[in-house]
Amino acid sequence: MSFGSPNNPYGQPQNPQQPPQQPQQPQQPGYGYPQQGGQQQPYGYPQQAPQGVPPQQGYGYPQAPQAPAGYGYPQQPGYGMPPSYANWGQRFLGTLVDGLILMVPYILVAIDVSAQTVILSIIGILGVFGIAIWMLIQEGRTGQTIGKKALGIRLVRESDGQPLGVGMAFVRRLAHFLDSLACYLGWLWPAWDAKRQTFADKVCSSIVIRSN
Repeated sequence: MSFGSPNNPYGQPQNPQQPPQQPQQPQQPGYGYPQQGGQQQPYGYPQQAPQGVPPQQGYGYPQAPQAPAGYGYPQQPGYGMPPSYANWGQRFLGTLVDGLILMVPYILVAIDVSAQTVILSIIGILGVFGIAIWMLIQEGRTGQTIGKKALGIRLVRESDGQPLGVGMAFVRRLAHFLDSLACYLGWLWPAWDAKRQTFADKVCSSIVIRSN
C-alpha cells in the first residue's frame, strides 16, 4: 500500500518545503474600525470619499451657516457713496448762462436798428432754435449744457448716474411746466429738497450732481 493510494488512511503526503496552511477566517470589521476598500482604518480617522462625491463633515461637527445670496454689503446702484447734489444757486446760474446764450442771435440782430428786417428776424429765430436743439442733444448725451459745464454740474439718472439720453432729456424739458405751476414753486423746490430736485426731476427720476 503506497502513500499515494486512495485507500491510504493517512491521507496525501505533505510537502516538507511548504508549511501547513491554516484555515482562513472571514474578516469582520472590528468595532469602531470602518472598512474602506478592504482595509481597516481606526475609528475617528478621516475617511476618503470616492471620486466624484463631495466630502461631507462627520456627524457631530457643527456646520457654519451659509448666508443667503446677496447678503452682506448693501449695494447702491450707480454710486459707491451718496452723490454730491448741486445746490439751488448752481442750478440757477447754469440755467441763466444757457438763457443768455440762447439770446445771442437776437442780441446780434438788435445791435443795428436799421437791420431789423424780416429776413434777419427769421435768421435770429432759426439761430435760437438751432442752439436749443444742440443744447438738448448735449444734455441728453453728456448731462451738460454750456451753462452746466461752466458751473461744474451734470444732469444724470438717479438710478445709475448715467446721462438721461436725448429722448428723456426732451421729456424733462416738457415736464418743466409742472415747475411753473403754483407761482413757480417747482423751480424753487431744490433749495430745500433733500435731493435738490425740481418737480420735473422727480417725475423723470433725474438729479443734478456736481461733476468736479
